[in-house]
Amino acid sequence: MSLLAAPDPGWPAQAAGYGDAWRAHVSGLVAVHHIGSTAVPGLPAKPIIDLLPVFADADAADAARPALEALGYEWMGTYGLPGRRYVRLFDADTGARRVHAHAYVQGHADIRRHLAFRDALRANAALRAAYTSVKASCAARHPDGGAAYGACKSDWIAKAEAKAMETYK
Repeated sequence: MSLLAAPDPGWPAQAAGYGDAWRAHVSGLVAVHHIGSTAVPGLPAKPIIDLLPVFADADAADAARPALEALGYEWMGTYGLPGRRYVRLFDADTGARRVHAHAYVQGHADIRRHLAFRDALRANAALRAAYTSVKASCAARHPDGGAAYGACKSDWIAKAEAKAMETYK
């Protein structure tokens, strides 16, 4: 099985469904954005939906834990990134990872960074093609994914994000 899946036009609908569940069961949300490669039409991706929930304040973000755990999410805390609340959801039947959610309090700089990169990829076919090539090369070198796959892409992503941030509103 390949690390990367072909682009799936159903990913946005899946993300919307997960976002709807967050809005229905979690208080204090300002927005739930679909980010990452599954949010970019035509981009191959690990078939895991990335969400970017935005909370009104830190108290609301921290208070969300019981509701998220009731929805089946595993609460990971900051998981190495200050200001983030990271949760993930696994398929109960298969154990496959379905969702990564990187939650922040409104105004956190990482919100803008994630949205700028997503929107730049959506708007620029050459950037999408370059990222597809980077992802394929890294997946070939690190077919099990994980930290090695992420590290392989990180320099390219950092440069692309910095450029996207220059013009993002």
